[in-house]
Amino acid sequence: MLTIALAKGRLAKYSIELFEKCSIDTSELREDTRKLVVYDKKNDTRFVLVKPSDVPVYVYRGVADIGIAGKDTLLEAGLPLYEMLDLGYAACKICVAGYENKGNGKITSNRLRVATKYPRVAKMHYDSKGEDIEIIKLNGSIELAPILDLSDVIVDIVESGNTIRENGLSILEDICTVSARLVVNQVSLKTKADAITPLIGRMKQALEEM
Repeated sequence: MLTIALAKGRLAKYSIELFEKCSIDTSELREDTRKLVVYDKKNDTRFVLVKPSDVPVYVYRGVADIGIAGKDTLLEAGLPLYEMLDLGYAACKICVAGYENKGNGKITSNRLRVATKYPRVAKMHYDSKGEDIEIIKLNGSIELAPILDLSDVIVDIVESGNTIRENGLSILEDICTVSARLVVNQVSLKTKADAITPLIGRMKQALEEM
């Protein structure tokens, strides 16, 4: 049986449409249910529904053979997975944001204080510039950090930028563009190649036709 880790939320909607185009039965996924494991028995496939941040873990540990997760989630997890396809949807950016009149996110005297949900991504970004920063890990309402002087800047996902602007902040720097990606467990790609390789081919074709 092929096991697919699927993130709950907005990624699920696009993923379900994509799998349908690949002749996978997603009828159970569309049901209003609290089930966390659903099946396409005809294709010997099951879906496990998990939090977005858990998708890389399930795939890395081999509980799931493949998974769909945002590139931001994969960067933050830092796990050795095969990234097979850029699915293109749920595209946005990871950015540095803050007040333009506070040094534009550059270190002046003390270490720059960076509030973020993505400490690993933030550290990699500033390490690449040779800058030592203080990371403040937060889980929500990141924009509050510079407003209340908890941090100098934030590193966060930005889609439209409206939340940033409405809170008086500005995007100071783009770090990278992210979107949904298909990842595969390294062992599964070898042991279940007969199931995984054709599915990847169908997904690639479906993306080209969308």
